[in-house]
Amino acid sequence: MGKVNTETNSYTFFFASAMVVVVAATLAFAASSLKDKQDVNIRQEKMQNILSTIGIETSRPEAEILYDQYIIEQLSLTKDGQIDQAVDAFQINLATEIKKSVDQQRFPLFKGVVEDDTYYIIPLRGSGLWDAIWGYIALKDDRRTLKGAVFDHQAETAGLGAEITQTWFMEQFDDEVLFDEQGEFQGIKLTKTNNDPGNTDKSDHQVDAISGATITGDGLSDMITERMQHYLPYFNNLNE
Repeated sequence: MGKVNTETNSYTFFFASAMVVVVAATLAFAASSLKDKQDVNIRQEKMQNILSTIGIETSRPEAEILYDQYIIEQLSLTKDGQIDQAVDAFQINLATEIKKSVDQQRFPLFKGVVEDDTYYIIPLRGSGLWDAIWGYIALKDDRRTLKGAVFDHQAETAGLGAEITQTWFMEQFDDEVLFDEQGEFQGIKLTKTNNDPGNTDKSDHQVDAISGATITGDGLSDMITERMQHYLPYFNNLNE
């Protein structure tokens, strides 16, 4: 058997093709092997975030146990505030859901109870400076006042827009009132001209913006307003 000439173009092409196939097969196998674990991590992290808005902090391994303990109902709502029993609220992926028309969208709502206090947790998704931002807010039983909030981002600027994930920032939203005295929804505005730097006035519909992160702050304010609007019909039905 003759010696293979490794200096020919055909050999180089064959070798490169073989390596591409081997690497692709290895990556595909690794991705397939890790998918189940990744899915579990995503599920547990989602549970962690939902629980965090109502004051329940937990590790990922404990998240499912505490989620079943504190989250008593998962609802999938239509734009009219009706419950769609055919859709699993936990499985709704907002990244794809918000691309649908409002008529086709389903709006997930999670109902939690902690020490006899009832909370309504709403998932959020919007746009920051560079990419998507998302999170959860929990309303108290009056459905006007925030219990807590959790925010995250895809690619905001470190030290600026990325600060929305910091505890000091998220705690500003605790006890903020989303509605005015006439019951009209106002949302929350991130502003640099807030005359309440200590954030003691919880009825002014404002929190301090992050310096240098105007676009991210505006995106977060818009995200809360846009998502909340879709839950008002359901809450109005409860009030009636």
